[in-house]
Amino acid sequence: MEQALEQAKSALNAGEFPVGCVIADSRAVIASGARRSSRGELPNELDHAEILALKRLYEKGAFDKTGKLTLYCTMEPCLMCFGAILLNGISRIVYAYEDVMGGGTACQLTALPKLYAESDMRISGGLLRRESLALFKAYFADPCQSYWRDSLLAKYTLSQD
Repeated sequence: MEQALEQAKSALNAGEFPVGCVIADSRAVIASGARRSSRGELPNELDHAEILALKRLYEKGAFDKTGKLTLYCTMEPCLMCFGAILLNGISRIVYAYEDVMGGGTACQLTALPKLYAESDMRISGGLLRRESLALFKAYFADPCQSYWRDSLLAKYTLSQD
């Protein structure tokens, strides 16, 4: 998770939403990603840290290991990312900070179609939450940032101790 936090710090330093992600096996980090394209008048919702890390995983040819990999992320994956993680066979998600506005990990997999329902996904939250929260607080406290300003997530984050 510490390396995911470093990715998030890089995103924050670049003026991006501070989400960082790494995908690791039992020995080392294999792929990583940091949120991109959250700045400007037309931010996109495709360049999420998890999606970028998954793309790098495939670029490195490590797709044959997915059932043995853990994805670490500084924020709970959204529904789009959660679906992509499931479809790519990652077996474990560990996240730092809960996404009260758009987190997707609370989905009842057994209520979904067979492709998702048969996933053997393990999910843990709260690892290094305080460190991740500090990055999100810094982001939302910056008057120059407009991405998700005044959203439920921003209000929730700024109210946290």
